[in-house]
Amino acid sequence: MNGKLKVGDKATLSKAFTESEVEHFAKISLDDNPIHLDREYSEGTVFGQPIVHGILVASLLSGLMGGKFPGHGTVYLGQTLKFMAPVYINEEVVASVEVVKIREDKPIITLKTQCVKSDGTIALEGEAVVKVN
Repeated sequence: MNGKLKVGDKATLSKAFTESEVEHFAKISLDDNPIHLDREYSEGTVFGQPIVHGILVASLLSGLMGGKFPGHGTVYLGQTLKFMAPVYINEEVVASVEVVKIREDKPIITLKTQCVKSDGTIALEGEAVVKVN
């Protein structure tokens, strides 16, 4: 197990998803729900405008863990998610992870995961369990 990790260690990254990225994700995921893609349709919903796919927002957590912290070689074992607020196209969101548990017997850690909008609203939160190098 990586002896450098400790409970309380944190990392973040931020991103604003463009309309083009949302359209590409819709094609890749086959999720063509008009709430994400059709301005006229989405204006008639509670959101009032297109929203970014929740799973696309959550993908920032994967990018953060696999690319930055804990870093390359990290493998997802599980992830819970609670979607709490919409993220709109071109709205910045900050993804964060925080180590909350480190197994002593295996290279496995548990992280608090969260994505927060620029106004401080929590867009989603959950918990990840990952294997680390």
